[in-house]
Amino acid sequence: MGQLAGKTAVVTGGTTGIGLAAARRLAEEGAHVFVTGRREAELDAAVKEIGADATGVQGDVSDLADLDRLYRVVAERGRPVDVLFANAGGGSFATLEQVTEEHFDETFAINVKGLLFTVQKALPLLADGASIILTSSTTATTGVEAFGVYAASKAAVRSFARTWANELRGRGIRVNAITPGPIDTPGITGLAADEEQAHQLRGSLASQVPLGRMGHPDEVANAVLFLATPASSFTTGSNLYVDGGANQV
Repeated sequence: MGQLAGKTAVVTGGTTGIGLAAARRLAEEGAHVFVTGRREAELDAAVKEIGADATGVQGDVSDLADLDRLYRVVAERGRPVDVLFANAGGGSFATLEQVTEEHFDETFAINVKGLLFTVQKALPLLADGASIILTSSTTATTGVEAFGVYAASKAAVRSFARTWANELRGRGIRVNAITPGPIDTPGITGLAADEEQAHQLRGSLASQVPLGRMGHPDEVANAVLFLATPASSFTTGSNLYVDGGANQV
């Protein structure tokens, strides 16, 4: 029997990287996991990888109609949601001079608006005592050049964790942020123009980490599991860094 046997989890942005690793880890511990993603082929592959305890629901968290459809599918199973990992997010480089309205709107639509309504629309389905986990980023506090809009969106996520932990305490619902540092995911490659630049970026990021390397998605997934289970029963409103010491040393 796993730590989450009989439980239900929802993981947004669960088709690659941290989201996929977390969804797989939650399923390994016995949870039935509902996974979302925007691209059908990647979603199907993720569900196949996770196994029989996964249900894929295609959708974009910035589209409120897609979120409504997600939770209709979840509700049809007839079980409350015990773990919500609001992980979907993204960003791209742009200096202050380069930021456009489109760049700002796209980043905040996914990372802030999408995350907020992912949690709000889950409230009627959440079990008392459920765990909500939000994905922030070390960039929220580091001032990385040309990453200001993304960083600001992730700072908002950290703020949400504090406020919602206070607002939902009456139901015993815990809300925490998880803050990965440099993690080797497909998203890193997406920030670079080509594979050579991606290689250079990985090397630069690893050099900033006291442990001397980038993290692996499974290492973040293990931290998500901790926040999802009673092992973290006295932890709420917190910000759990999984960054190899990058923001700590």
